[in-house]
Amino acid sequence: MLKFSEANAKTKSLRDISKLQPYLANRRKVYSLDLLSGWSCPGACDCLARVHMLNGKRSLKDGPKTKFRCFSASQEVAYTNTYKARQHNFDLIKGCRSTESVLKLLTKSMPKNLGILRWHVAGDFFRRSYLKAAIELARRNPDRLFYAYTKSLKFLAEFPMLDPSNGVLLPNFLVTSSRGGKYDNLIDQIGVRTSTVVFDENTDLPIDHDDSHAATMGGNFALLLHGIQPAGSEASIAKKALKGKGKYSRVAT
Repeated sequence: MLKFSEANAKTKSLRDISKLQPYLANRRKVYSLDLLSGWSCPGACDCLARVHMLNGKRSLKDGPKTKFRCFSASQEVAYTNTYKARQHNFDLIKGCRSTESVLKLLTKSMPKNLGILRWHVAGDFFRRSYLKAAIELARRNPDRLFYAYTKSLKFLAEFPMLDPSNGVLLPNFLVTSSRGGKYDNLIDQIGVRTSTVVFDENTDLPIDHDDSHAATMGGNFALLLHGIQPAGSEASIAKKALKGKGKYSRVAT
């Protein structure tokens, strides 16, 4: 069985958005399904970081083109149970050899009281069959909301979207392309809305502090830099300057 995580401090705020209330009726909850950061992210580039095991200890290694470190990779170094749960999920899905087997695993594991699912606080759709199964899961559960950030655009490009500029893959499955990936060249081809990590609040884009943009229909938006950054890097300097600024900086991711 896959291990779904209950809402964190950030995604809990989705309960306060009126248009999302129907999905949370009858005491349904917000969950995420998370995988190992980096290892399950074939499109990662600017944010790439992976946890490596050496002599039974975890260490973090940034990618060759990392501009800012993935916050969820840092979590996997700090918290053993978090690392183990994400490794567990990643291994189970990797072990599925078809779309049907992934779908069966997702269906069997999904909490009965799930109302809203964020795909991947950590990780991404690392296989075509996985994304296809996720789409079919949403199709079979129209009374639940699914949403995702993704850099796996080489897979997403193969599936028609109802309204890509507003992030609508299906009526109950919203997708946002995260800029800074290997397949950014496909963004215009697909026409999908984007999120951009910014190093300060000086942006013309609306800033999503609480996933309210990602979990509802709408256009492009920004995310403030967050998480532990490499010492001495431009991202680290920017993170210090952001300390205490904006609601997002005070909401756990």
